[in-house]
Amino acid sequence: MFTDSEILAARPAKLQLDPWRPYAWLVESERAVSEAVEPVATIFLTNKECPFRCTMCDLWKYTLDARVPVGAIPAQIEYALGRLPAANHIKLYNAGNFFDPQAIPPEDYPAIANLVRGFQTVIVENHPRLTDDRCLAFRDLLQPRLEVALGLETIHPEVLPRLNKRMTVTDFDRACRWLVDHEIDVRAFLLLKPPGLEERDAIEWTLRSIQHAFDAGARCCSVIPTRAGNGILDQMQSDSLFAPPTIRSMEEVLERGIELGRGRVLMDLWDVEKFYDCARCGPDRAERIRSMNLLQTVPPQVTCGHQ
Repeated sequence: MFTDSEILAARPAKLQLDPWRPYAWLVESERAVSEAVEPVATIFLTNKECPFRCTMCDLWKYTLDARVPVGAIPAQIEYALGRLPAANHIKLYNAGNFFDPQAIPPEDYPAIANLVRGFQTVIVENHPRLTDDRCLAFRDLLQPRLEVALGLETIHPEVLPRLNKRMTVTDFDRACRWLVDHEIDVRAFLLLKPPGLEERDAIEWTLRSIQHAFDAGARCCSVIPTRAGNGILDQMQSDSLFAPPTIRSMEEVLERGIELGRGRVLMDLWDVEKFYDCARCGPDRAERIRSMNLLQTVPPQVTCGHQ
């Protein structure tokens, strides 16, 4: 296990960001609750860094050291929406916790709600331990339905504490039940192969974690292959204490997750090339994963005579 100070000491420098501009924005297709493939606008908001120093996190690179001024978050959203094509749903991702008042000023909730009133769903991310009545205050201002993405990461009893996330599976379950009871949808973030697990064990524990998230009330599970690039994981990789998963593991987890028939299972494809274990079939496997993400069906396996 690493302390906050050790994790901070291993970090490279942050990016220099403007508090009045989002650091990225895009529209992508996603399988919706309706089972249709629909466009989703994602705005990556610039705000103060998350107070939790998770071992696997690299999102701190896109954050500030100080709270943004009141009005900055609505200005970021308006700026991005003016540059994005139409979409049915919107994700307001802030590299941390939407309901941390140091990240997203509650004073901005009414302006944010007004800007997103034309969408069907608003999806935000939040830590289970920061899931409280602030969610209701925001929900009550919205015309769209609210969905909160909670990071469960893994239910492995030894690995989860090592992630320095400062939460337990019980914290996740409580937050999930509370949101569902208040008619707020839940999606769960899971890690594929966090530090401390070998490839086969990582696959099985990710699938157990997916099942647990659905049992707790999540309607969608988004699996994120653990990657280096945040400092401490690079150090662990150099010391042979961590290795990222392969794209074949990503395929298997997605296949088996979909076959559970419990809800939508999605595999994150950000920087997917980093997970190729064969240059020839890697692109085909990535395309197969994209197809499974959108259709939630399992197509024929990719064949490769090189590996």
